[in-house]
Amino acid sequence: MLKKRSFTLSGHRTSVALEAEFWTVIDTCAQAQGKALAALVAQIDASRGERPLASALRLFALAAKDR
Repeated sequence: MLKKRSFTLSGHRTSVALEAEFWTVIDTCAQAQGKALAALVAQIDASRGERPLASALRLFALAAKDR
């Protein structure tokens, strides 16, 4: 089941729906880095290029899980 979260990125509101397992990994990474979840999502957003944000977040979570 997808879990939707909303953020303000580059001055506009956006929503992202990901599986709960991905959010768990991303939340854990934000806490480990001492960042708010929104700050980590903004960092990932800034470096994603043309890739959709949801895809970039999933790839981030997969890479983090491999570390």
